Amino acid sequence: MSSLRDTFLALIATVIPGFGPDAPPVYNGYLEADYVHVAPLGAGRILAIEAAEGDSVAEGQVLVTLEDTSQTAQMRAALAGVAVAEANLQNLQTGSREAEIAVIRASMRKAEADRTLAQSTLTRSAQLLAQGRVPPAQVDQDRATLASAEAQIDQLTAQLEVAQLPARDAQRVAAEAALDGARAEADLAQSALDDRTLLAPVGGSIERIYYEAGEVAASGVPVLSILPPGQIKAVFFLPEAGRSGFALGDQLTLGCDGCASGIRATITRLESDPQYTPPILYSRDERARLVFRAEARLTPVEGLLPGQPITLQRAP
Repeated sequence: MSSLRDTFLALIATVIPGFGPDAPPVYNGYLEADYVHVAPLGAGRILAIEAAEGDSVAEGQVLVTLEDTSQTAQMRAALAGVAVAEANLQNLQTGSREAEIAVIRASMRKAEADRTLAQSTLTRSAQLLAQGRVPPAQVDQDRATLASAEAQIDQLTAQLEVAQLPARDAQRVAAEAALDGARAEADLAQSALDDRTLLAPVGGSIERIYYEAGEVAASGVPVLSILPPGQIKAVFFLPEAGRSGFALGDQLTLGCDGCASGIRATITRLESDPQYTPPILYSRDERARLVFRAEARLTPVEGLLPGQPITLQRAP
């Protein structure tokens, strides 16, 4: 009985337009992609572009090579600065060079020989003075010569100790800081050199290439764009009257020309301000002209293309 009634109502609706239940509302929109843009941190001439539009690329794959003459020179200069700072620190930590220490030790041996001679001369002069064969002044002179030789030995001993000591703490700290600064400059130069090769930050397909080899790429301006797998979303518009009936997470079904059936859209964003409307008066009669932009995540996304017109309905 129920099926007969439904058939009868369907026939009446066919003959009399407007008779029967209202059709479910349909919301129009289009597909949009979330692209990943690859851009250099610094401007430079493009030497080579290693991919073409439509190519599939893997994460970390080389995409663009920029001229790096200046960055290579800066890297060499930075490494030379590190070598100088390391040598200065090592010199302060180990004291004087071996050749300098060898000179002091040779002077020490000579001073010791002079002291031995002065001691022997003083002993002989003292004996001769006791015999009355030399004046007292001669003994005083020989005694002074011995004292001078001993003082020379003391001075060279102190010089040898100083030469073998490392630098004072303040000098060593300053040298260590200079080495850290030189290494930081080398890291910075290495980073600038690495940035001359642009790698794919994600896997996907090359959507568009904006430059050609030989052109100068600007800093921060994309050279190419990548479409990662699954990064296509639905953008559609809700009328003012129906905006309050939707919430994040609501499910809709998607339809488009050539699309497979069963594609679901989950609302991920709802704008609070009206979108894409001409200036109007916010009167009750004009509210129907307002629309609100919304976005939805799609499942599955195979076969969908950015820019494709779509229609959506509430999921049953």
